[in-house]
Amino acid sequence: MPEVIAPEKPAPVPLLTLTRVFFWIGFFSFGGGLSGWIHRQVVHQFHWMEEDDFLSGIALAQVLPGANVTNLCVYVGYRIRGVAGAAVALFSLLAGPTVLCVLVAIAYHRVAQYPILQASVDGVAAAAVGLNMRIGIVGGQRVVRRVAPTVAMIATFLAVGVFQYPLVPVVLIIGPLSVAAVWPRKTADA
Repeated sequence: MPEVIAPEKPAPVPLLTLTRVFFWIGFFSFGGGLSGWIHRQVVHQFHWMEEDDFLSGIALAQVLPGANVTNLCVYVGYRIRGVAGAAVALFSLLAGPTVLCVLVAIAYHRVAQYPILQASVDGVAAAAVGLNMRIGIVGGQRVVRRVAPTVAMIATFLAVGVFQYPLVPVVLIIGPLSVAAVWPRKTADA
């Protein structure tokens, strides 16, 4: 009988690589858009996670208290390397901006009067909005495959975006309804 060889499990991502990637993302991103950048690096460039797993992390990060990007960072780090990965990813993401913020706060009063500063901030904000829109489009494409999530997405957009209802009550109502609508049910065949 021929010997069955199990496929080799890929080597774990080195913590130093995880540190480098998340430090780079944290240090060179301004005004938001981090979710889009993390998505590009983790899913498309390094293939550390599948698209659906990452989008699940986005959803989880948004419903947990705290900053979405730090929640997402902990989720991604944990999925890649466990507790150590979560700690390294979070620390790496925050280390560069923390030092940079302290230095900028010290120097801000000297450069605040220059109009180029405001123009630069506006340009970076526009890029961040574009990255967030990309994540919204990718998530929306995944959602429209089924009716219940599509209805929940449209209802949430209308309630919060158009009718300006407060986000928390809307999510507390629509969230459980959406989950209940897609919850796996046993069929008579099973």
